[in-house]
Amino acid sequence: MDAQVTNHCSIKSAAKASSPQNAAESRIENAPKKKSRTRRGRRGKRRRGKKANEPPPFLPPEAEEGNIEYKLKLVNPTQYRFEHLATQLKWRLQEGRGEAVYQIGVEDNGLLVGLTEEDMKASLKTLRRMAEKVGADITLLRDREVDCDRARRKIAEVLVRKVPDDQQFLDLRVAVLGNVDSGKSTLLGVLTQGELDNGRGRARLNLFRHLHEIQTGRTSSISFEILGFNSKGEVVNYSDSRTAEEICESSSKMITFIDLAGHYKYLKTTIFGLTSYCPDFAMLVVAANTGIAGTTREHLGLAMALKVPIFIVVSKVDLCGKSTVEKTVRQLERVLKLPGCNKVPMVVSNPDDAVTAAQQFAQSSSVTPIFTLSSVSGDNLDLLKVFFNILPPLSNSKEQEELMQQLTEFQVDEIYSVPDVGTVVGGTLYSGVCREGDRLVVGPTDDGRFLRLKVCSIHRNRSGCRVLRAGQAATLALGNFDRSLLRKGMVMVSPKMNPTICWQFEAAIVLLFHAKTFRRGFQVTVHVGNVRQTATVECLLGKEELRTGERAVVCFRFLKHPEYLRVGAKLLFREGVTKGIGHVTHLLPSTQNYVPDQNRNQNHS
Repeated sequence: MDAQVTNHCSIKSAAKASSPQNAAESRIENAPKKKSRTRRGRRGKRRRGKKANEPPPFLPPEAEEGNIEYKLKLVNPTQYRFEHLATQLKWRLQEGRGEAVYQIGVEDNGLLVGLTEEDMKASLKTLRRMAEKVGADITLLRDREVDCDRARRKIAEVLVRKVPDDQQFLDLRVAVLGNVDSGKSTLLGVLTQGELDNGRGRARLNLFRHLHEIQTGRTSSISFEILGFNSKGEVVNYSDSRTAEEICESSSKMITFIDLAGHYKYLKTTIFGLTSYCPDFAMLVVAANTGIAGTTREHLGLAMALKVPIFIVVSKVDLCGKSTVEKTVRQLERVLKLPGCNKVPMVVSNPDDAVTAAQQFAQSSSVTPIFTLSSVSGDNLDLLKVFFNILPPLSNSKEQEELMQQLTEFQVDEIYSVPDVGTVVGGTLYSGVCREGDRLVVGPTDDGRFLRLKVCSIHRNRSGCRVLRAGQAATLALGNFDRSLLRKGMVMVSPKMNPTICWQFEAAIVLLFHAKTFRRGFQVTVHVGNVRQTATVECLLGKEELRTGERAVVCFRFLKHPEYLRVGAKLLFREGVTKGIGHVTHLLPSTQNYVPDQNRNQNHS
């Protein structure tokens, strides 16, 4: 768009350059010059250099939906106009689930007009009054100059964020991927504890859950850490707050990090974390001194197969020289541009880049920001914090509302026994609303039944909560319910749902890799959401066998017990080096024997 549209200032300069006299002058200016340079020449060079970094004259036209609002100016509005503006801000905040971005000095069609310094101050003052009226704060993200007809005018980009109330903060989940020893846990320790690492892994000790993890320095289980931002965009972590409850109370936005294992031995745990915890984004950590090694490609492929937007952090830049860091970044750019990835890498080197990266990353799945930082020296760590502060949610308020209108469905990912509390389950609420005292059914058991239970209490991010909404992760206390009746992969649903279970199901798959041929009778480990179980290939519809890269509709049968699945759910299966992805297309109830339907095969092929 920027290449097609040129503002009137550029047209004037083009016309001026096209005259014969000016063309001659241009040739004289471009002739080889002596070493001594006049002051005027240096000023001209500085001016030309500055012009190259100016923003394009247009932004995309303003969208009616979404949380981005364009305003030319907000100078001394009447009371009626002010009330209208405040209502408009409330709508934008609702669209962004508590966040909105205002572009001041921009027309509705996206033209960057800019404001004088006096008008800009008055507009920001009005915006601050509007925010106070709806219970929000504003943060100036950046301001830029627009040069037109030699008049310097400014445009401003402002983040408006709701002040937290009753634990209704915006919560984003970020899965942390990367090869073993790439610095994942150390980076999370530095971000959440607020203290730099000593170079020997001190920052990661608080994240480990088992003794052998502390002894080896390698994560083998899934752990969760939180990083908060208040309504003014300031970081809230354990350096300021003693407990997780204090972080939740002070934060308007929460980043929940899902720390996953990097070693190939724990790959099934990593896959379970990606499929069951429904992360909004994935952060791939790559060590600058080793580059792409070990499970890095595997983790990148998993995130892309599950369609989780991914950004990259190059860590340990303090251990190697600038040339080595650049070599690692170039290596990543080559991999991201390959036909299988088709990503657009974007290296973040300053706060302005971080703001742009956060906005473009949420709008386009092809953009992949790359950060280079150190957990020991703290280099560029602030850029990553700016990125997290501005990063918007993927789903808008309308999608969230639609999920909340559905019946309750909670995925059971973890099971605990807590003294004086009883049985506790952890997981994610897929749909509906869950409240203290709700009566649900949990299953399926090994014999395919659903059992009644009562939700005694709810905890989010280690602090009490009365209401759980769709998309939020939490732990639910079930009182004296027998823990031995529960297992990972179960669901807790509303009794009104009348849930169906299945031993067999059909899925449209793509075989990513297999050493020989994939045929009937082959056994694989199937991952569908929080379900992880061995299944047998009962039949390939319309085909006898599959080879690498081929597609088919396949019928799978679970070996141990029936499961609760949803049509359309993403599926990932593996066994040794065999890997494939797909989605569930049809469920076969446990009482039904399998009869291949060739029409369904034709529809999905």
